[in-house]
Amino acid sequence: QVHLVESGGGLVQPGGSLRLSCEASGHRYNIYTMGWYRQTPGGQREWIASITRGGASNLSVFVKGRFTITRDTAKNTVFLQMNSLKPEDSGVYLCSADIPPPGRPSGNYLYWGVGTQVTVSS
Repeated sequence: QVHLVESGGGLVQPGGSLRLSCEASGHRYNIYTMGWYRQTPGGQREWIASITRGGASNLSVFVKGRFTITRDTAKNTVFLQMNSLKPEDSGVYLCSADIPPPGRPSGNYLYWGVGTQVTVSS
């Protein structure tokens, strides 16, 4: 059973920084892409960042220049460095991992963590 556990969230003032971590375990196959999503209080889920197994990253236009996504593939861990935080960045940050079985294409076997709360408030 795949298990994703996020950590690092908390309360921070505008302009501050947080570093989120997510470790995957229990998976039988290789993890390809890992990513971060933000779930707002209104229930909307917004893609924030993703990174491939080879280290190619992509960021939402809303966070480019402020956030950085990295991963330690050997440790099945993805990170999100969040700088210059704004109140609108607040939400539950969910970690995802794409773990396709052998012979299946990547992108269609997503697993999710339960999230870590990020609150940006003065």
